[in-house]
Formats: sequence, C-alpha cells, structure tokens
Amino acid sequence: MKALSVEDLTARLGGAFPYAEIEVFDDGHLHIGHPGAKSGGHFRVRVVAPAFAGLTTLARHRLVYHALGDWLPGRIHAIAIEAQTPVGP
Repeated sequence: MKALSVEDLTARLGGAFPYAEIEVFDDGHLHIGHPGAKSGGHFRVRVVAPAFAGLTTLARHRLVYHALGDWLPGRIHAIAIEAQTPVGP
C-alpha cells in the first residue's frame, strides 16, 4: 500500500471542505521506531472552514474524521486536528 502524502491529505480535505484553508504536516519523522509508524502515517492538520460555524470542537473533529474515514485506521496511524472557523473581516 502506497504511503499517504501531504498532497493526498490536502486534496481529500479540500474536496470535503470547499473554501477551506488547509494545512497538512507530516510528523512521521517524529515517530521513527514507533511500532505504529509501520502501519500508517502520523499527520497534523489545520482546517479553517465555514462548514464548522456553530459546531463544537468534537463535531468539527468528527467531520474531519468522516472525510478521512477509509484511511483511518490504516493509511493514517495518528492525526492531530485543529478545526476552526474563519475570522471575519
């Protein structure tokens, strides 16, 4: 199975959250030697999306997990999520 890239995650999240600001960081280098690192990647994502307006942090994270669902667990071993709404002008 091909390892996921930052570009793979960015594309998937961009499709799920149109008009979002998305940043994806590959933290795999921080987990070298960790047994779970062999089964999937370690990532950190920041998604700023209008879709999160009025939602709790838990609900926002659930939307991100849903967007990545078939990659969890498996191609993604661990993911840290920062999900925010845009700040107005």
